Amino acid sequence: MDVPGSAHRILVVDDDPDIVTTVSVTLELEGFEVMTANSADEAEEQIKRHGLPHLAVVDIMMPGRTGIELCTAVQKYSDLPVIMLTAVDDEDTVVSTITKVAEDYVKKPFHPPELAARVKRVIRRIGDFAFRLEAQTVIDDYLSIDFAEKKAIVDSKPVSLTPTETKLLHILIGNARRTVRTDYLLGRIWPLDEVYEDTLRVHVHRLRQKIEPKSSSPRYLITQRGTGYSFLPANS
Repeated sequence: MDVPGSAHRILVVDDDPDIVTTVSVTLELEGFEVMTANSADEAEEQIKRHGLPHLAVVDIMMPGRTGIELCTAVQKYSDLPVIMLTAVDDEDTVVSTITKVAEDYVKKPFHPPELAARVKRVIRRIGDFAFRLEAQTVIDDYLSIDFAEKKAIVDSKPVSLTPTETKLLHILIGNARRTVRTDYLLGRIWPLDEVYEDTLRVHVHRLRQKIEPKSSSPRYLITQRGTGYSFLPANS
């Protein structure tokens, strides 16, 4: 587990090296740990190598895949919060970006203190992730999760997860020991779709069959009747 007060990790993605340097220095001075990438492909390689960050600051327009395409891909299997950097003045593009993938956006050219303030605001909302974010997030001796590869290591054996199962785990593990309401889960996992509680219940059931020592008597994924679900590590 992360020790209290350990640095949140921020992934900065922009094809302009000067902007990457400016953002990195700004956030490091605020006490954040920073990973950097100059393209969507490099960003995904960083995630596979080092694990998911707590938050990403991503440029919209980049050669190859755009920042929106990167975030869409990563958010299929995680609930990664994103702040978009944009030189685009088109209001429809900005609104669409926030609706689909972003918590917030900052227009270029930007003032570094404003960006730092927006990052800290999002970090306060998401709180502390209960486990150290690595390529494999270790829960205990029985269970680890590789979010980028969409798999669990269950009793030393690899188990494939669907993108939805991986995203569900990412949300619940990020809120370990706390009850996550059903309506919140539905909104975060299927933000643009009308999905009902029965669908979520099916995914939880299938996930329990994959990661629980005994799915009929779950030790990790606990139903809080009438409210939602909790993820309880074995040492809780």
